[in-house]
Amino acid sequence: MQYQYNEIEKRWQKYWADNKTFAAEDNSVKPKYYVLDMFPYPSGAGLHVGHPLGYIASDVYARYKRLQGFNVLHPMGYDSFGLPAEQYAIQTGQHPAITTKTNIEGGTDKDGNIIPGYRNQLDKIGFSFDWDREVRTSDPNYYKWTQWIFKQLYNSWYNKDADKAEKIDTLIERFKTEGNANVNTVCDEVATFSAADWNAWDEATQQKMLLNYRIAFLSDTWVNWCPELGTVLANDEVKDGVSERGGHPVEQKLMRQWSMRITAYAERLLSGLEGLDWTESIKDIQRNWIGKSQGASVRFFVDSQQSTESGERLAIEVFTTRPDTIFGVSFMVLAPEHPLVEKITTADQKGKVEAYQKAASLKSERDRQSDVKNITGEFTGAYAIHPFTGDKVPVWIGDYVLASYGTGAVMAVPCGDQRDWDFANHFGIEIKNIFKDKDISEAAYAEKDAVIANSDFLNDLPVKKATKLAIYEIEQRGFGKGKTQYRLRDAVFSRQRYWGEPFPVYYKGEVPYLVNSDEVIELPEVEKYLPTEDGRPPLGNAKKWYWDENKKEIVSKEELNSSPSGRSGGALELNTMPGWAGSSWYFLRYMDAKNDQEFVAKDKVDYWKNVDLYIGGAEHATGHLLYARFWTKFLFDMGYIPFEEPFQKMINQGMIQGNSALIHRALPSILSNEKNNVLPSDFPIYITDKGFAELKSKFDVKSLSEESNFLYNKIREYENLINNESSTFNYFTKYKEDIYALNYSSFNVDINFLEGDKLILSDAKKDARFSFLANAMLITNKNGDFIVGREIDKMSKSKYNVQTPDELVEKYGADTLRCYEMFLGPLEQHKPWDTQGITGVNGFLKKLWRLVHDDNGFNVSDEEPTKEELKSLHKTIKKVKEDIERFSFNTPVSAFMICVNELTALKCNKRAIIEDLCIILSPYAPHIAEELWAKLGHKESITYAVFPKHKEEFLVESNHKYPVSFNGKMRFMLELPANMGPADVEKVVMANEQTAKYLEGKTPKKVIVVPKKIVNVVL
Repeated sequence: MQYQYNEIEKRWQKYWADNKTFAAEDNSVKPKYYVLDMFPYPSGAGLHVGHPLGYIASDVYARYKRLQGFNVLHPMGYDSFGLPAEQYAIQTGQHPAITTKTNIEGGTDKDGNIIPGYRNQLDKIGFSFDWDREVRTSDPNYYKWTQWIFKQLYNSWYNKDADKAEKIDTLIERFKTEGNANVNTVCDEVATFSAADWNAWDEATQQKMLLNYRIAFLSDTWVNWCPELGTVLANDEVKDGVSERGGHPVEQKLMRQWSMRITAYAERLLSGLEGLDWTESIKDIQRNWIGKSQGASVRFFVDSQQSTESGERLAIEVFTTRPDTIFGVSFMVLAPEHPLVEKITTADQKGKVEAYQKAASLKSERDRQSDVKNITGEFTGAYAIHPFTGDKVPVWIGDYVLASYGTGAVMAVPCGDQRDWDFANHFGIEIKNIFKDKDISEAAYAEKDAVIANSDFLNDLPVKKATKLAIYEIEQRGFGKGKTQYRLRDAVFSRQRYWGEPFPVYYKGEVPYLVNSDEVIELPEVEKYLPTEDGRPPLGNAKKWYWDENKKEIVSKEELNSSPSGRSGGALELNTMPGWAGSSWYFLRYMDAKNDQEFVAKDKVDYWKNVDLYIGGAEHATGHLLYARFWTKFLFDMGYIPFEEPFQKMINQGMIQGNSALIHRALPSILSNEKNNVLPSDFPIYITDKGFAELKSKFDVKSLSEESNFLYNKIREYENLINNESSTFNYFTKYKEDIYALNYSSFNVDINFLEGDKLILSDAKKDARFSFLANAMLITNKNGDFIVGREIDKMSKSKYNVQTPDELVEKYGADTLRCYEMFLGPLEQHKPWDTQGITGVNGFLKKLWRLVHDDNGFNVSDEEPTKEELKSLHKTIKKVKEDIERFSFNTPVSAFMICVNELTALKCNKRAIIEDLCIILSPYAPHIAEELWAKLGHKESITYAVFPKHKEEFLVESNHKYPVSFNGKMRFMLELPANMGPADVEKVVMANEQTAKYLEGKTPKKVIVVPKKIVNVVL
């Protein structure tokens, strides 16, 4: 009876759906366990085999924990707001909601292409998701609560004395009675005001002041602006100065933006890492991103007659982690965007400075920080006064200093910082040496073990003491103070896009107000998804996008102005929230996905608490993972949830990489000084200047024979054309003497056109994507086979290296795919996709099937199992349990294979063995396990079974096979009782007839016996 996996898998997938087998119980008496995957963005391309890797691992663990008696929450949903759907809407006019729905549920796109649908693809793999809890971040029923959380953030401030967020009303009460002088908080820089000042201000002035304190706030911020996409991009969305999606230029721009005051949580985000079961590498990434440093804030007054509006002298404030080096300051560098640049730049330097500022604005922050090779800068013409020496210090601007980081200015100490040393050396600025007996002629000395010199009162002090004294003197003299600073910056929270959560905010003049309604502010219909003609975001195209506070509804501008009850309201916010808004709290919504009264009920969040196991990519370390921790801590502060870390344990799965196939197109390099020197249009050779060295290293072109070789014949054909000396071909004749210096270009071909590493050209030529192959000269070997190169790369449609899970499920079954992806190697490692081993995994499942099936059908025995059978089973139970619990998901597959091979050799079809084997296999291969479980007579799903415990009594070895060696060289095996003592082992070995053969009449010097290990006879 054959193993009909397609029929079996479809039947059990329907059974699970119909019976809601994996529905989690809220408030169960069972212990809870929450297993979560980072939910996917539903692209039109669907899943490839790399996507399910983490999902399979989490599903194995979720199924295992159910078998262990846990009430498991294992949900799935979609991070469905995103730029791709919006770009598609701009190109086609199709609403992103339609595209997103099709990508999730399947169907056809506007061009008629078949979209498989994420849900269909996931279901085919047999995941144990509780689909009744599905969420989509673009669903108004979901983002209603994202908007609600934004409102809580807007209506809160951070009280540093209590070290937590509090309602903004408590701050307002303090302003009314005492002003802001004694308020200890994280806020923007504001002037001191009294209670009388506050109470005298009108509402608009008060609201503007509160923006400096709110956790969600409006401010002018330097951002990564992409004109082509019409939006602000996060740092992780910019690469090499262009947008990661689309490759469009990105520039720095000062814009009015919504931001989140994540900096208020910097210390808690840092200290909270200590209690998390995450890899140290991910923790270190977050530690470095938060970037805590100790040092001093110091003011350098500008040598100028200019002053501030209040009459104070202009000063450049810097933060330094090395106040001990302050006497080594040779110059200062401001960010090109620093507000002081315009004020202090001299007239003769203005043109150069403005040109430099323009050039710097075209670079992303990431590029400016990472580009250490190109040293650029411009002198402002201004000088600052050294606070200790009174010396004039030249002030430059340089793009390696960022306005959004720290104070946007640095005191440059070239003797102690390599980047400052390079800058000074490049521009001929003095380099002062303040380190005793250290040579700085060739490079800076950045170590902290030097003794300070040439530094007045700091002379002869080690760094630690010099730092402490320098801070003391800075504070005593009144031009600075000791300070703790963080690299972490407030997070920009608005995007100039359509497909995102609308803000529940309207404006009266320039002052934002929250929409006073419990209803969701839904995205409006718009005629086009591009910015308006006057540059406003796409929501500016909406016909109705004003809020009427009296009617509590969205109206047009005309309707608002003509309201009988008077104008009360204003224009709604045109920006939308960023992609990370919905993903910062989605794990909470899974606990109570259908609740329309609150974002999560208290009893449910009290029961489920935080995620016990979270699986996803390490690339989210400084984005999603940080923002989710921030929002969780805020919701904890406000009393909405009972924990302040979202993900207790996290595993970062590696990437399954594509095994790209490349073939090489031969291209002669034809050099000529004739302008019109071109090949005939029908000649099948392409011209490029790319080198041929790599290909030549593989074989010698000149050595090719005339064995009807494709490459050889094409070169000969080309040679004959040149020798013709026709006026059509006016090339240099020096190429007559040899085979020409060839070039080649490599390009990807679809991996489906290959048999092993052999290209089936006839198949490739039929595909419209590769129509050029018909007239291309391809590199072959002597047999005429096309040389196919391999390159390990990220799976992508553009590389033609995508393998979909649907193809493999159809060909081998979902259980084979699940086991094989786990079998590929440790979950955390990157690994190239290779299907060469998949038939072995498929064969193991077939062998399992044959254990209990013969030509007459299902055949199982109720006989008592033998010791050998019990030993095979129980060592597998032990191995699988231990490996799953240490998250080593690959090794149990090998254990299953060994066990089935052993049971096959023993011809075991005993019920007592097969039942337990089905249970421990079910997390990996649930369909075949369910089928065999039902055939064994069980009425309930194997999901409700209990994971068996191994018994040590069956693992005790009665005998041991000793390898017997002579002078370290193994000669034969000898099986002896495991409890036999070393002296008895020696006697038996020496009495064995094989021993006499290898002794060759010699007397052994000694016999080494390691019990239950080896025997070595030393001659």
